[in-house]
Amino acid sequence: MTTSSFDSYRPPEDGPRRRRRSSVRGAVTGAGRDVARAGRSWLNRDGGGRREAPAVPDAEFSDYYGQAVIKPVPWKHEIPAYLFVGGIAGASGLIAAGASATGRHTLRRNSRYTAIATVALSGAALVADLGRPERFLNMLRTVKLTSPMSVGTWILSGYAAFAGVATASEVARSLTLPRGGVLALVQDGLALVDAPAAVGQALFGPPLAAYTAVLLSDTVTPVWFESRAQLPYVFVASAAMAASGVQLVLSPAAESGPVRRLAVAGAATDLLAMHLLEEHLEGLELGEPLETGPAGTKLRLARALTVAGGIGALVSGRSRLLAAASGIALAAASALTRFGIVEAGMESAKDPRYTVGPQKRRLEQRRREGTVHDSIVTVG
Repeated sequence: MTTSSFDSYRPPEDGPRRRRRSSVRGAVTGAGRDVARAGRSWLNRDGGGRREAPAVPDAEFSDYYGQAVIKPVPWKHEIPAYLFVGGIAGASGLIAAGASATGRHTLRRNSRYTAIATVALSGAALVADLGRPERFLNMLRTVKLTSPMSVGTWILSGYAAFAGVATASEVARSLTLPRGGVLALVQDGLALVDAPAAVGQALFGPPLAAYTAVLLSDTVTPVWFESRAQLPYVFVASAAMAASGVQLVLSPAAESGPVRRLAVAGAATDLLAMHLLEEHLEGLELGEPLETGPAGTKLRLARALTVAGGIGALVSGRSRLLAAASGIALAAASALTRFGIVEAGMESAKDPRYTVGPQKRRLEQRRREGTVHDSIVTVG
């Protein structure tokens, strides 16, 4: 036998080498011994006694090769900002229409200015996310009713058109112009279209505040998709309390009575809708993204600000300072809610557990209901 310098690393041999038992013979002997002693066999995969345990353990899903099953959306802060200011714009249109109908001139003016400013910011945030303005214009070339993005683009454009006319009418009303000139004719024309513009703005306002929830739910992102029944209520309530919060800051207490009531109703609805949403996701084992990380911190802070702002708006009465503080708290709560939900959804897309778990539960439900004839359920 030849040797080399590497043989010095070899451990010494103690006595004669033991003869290796045949693997088949050993397995049969070990299995027979297990059956005789404890009633176990390879069928129950217990691996007891001296028999070798199975080389490949039972398959149990814990990861997807370290990768996400679905691709998280590449959204930055522009999108949650777009959701927030879009909600304020939509609810401000309703407030402006109500103020116009009830003769609250200062509240009407402030809410119209708020609406046009926030819808402009909303469009700017959307264009910033798209990268180029022409991409937004390209979406207006067709109307696709099955696409929330296409419908939402037209809702945003329609609302902006009515809000622009209403704001122009408001600006013209504030000007004192000599009679008989071209500007006076324009002023008279704007006065004629003031009421139709207010109605159009009020009609487009609720869809503008709610369609973004449908937009999120129409994705494969687990938290957003599974929240499709509760998310529209959360977004509408959040928009109502944010827009009313802004008017609690801008408008005098003498005209902000309906706004205070809207703020309280929006805060209460937001708390209830978020509670139902969290319970629903908890039942689907999807509540963790809403409770942990930066998203959980934002949503907890949003809940505290909603409670504080709602109580403040309820008891503020004629106190302008308390009303303004409550309004700031409600607007901040609405922004944190939007950012928190967006971030929680993006986190849920990164973890394969949140994608595969609901799919397995839906598959088992279809099997229990007897739906096995389509391509979704292929095995029984």
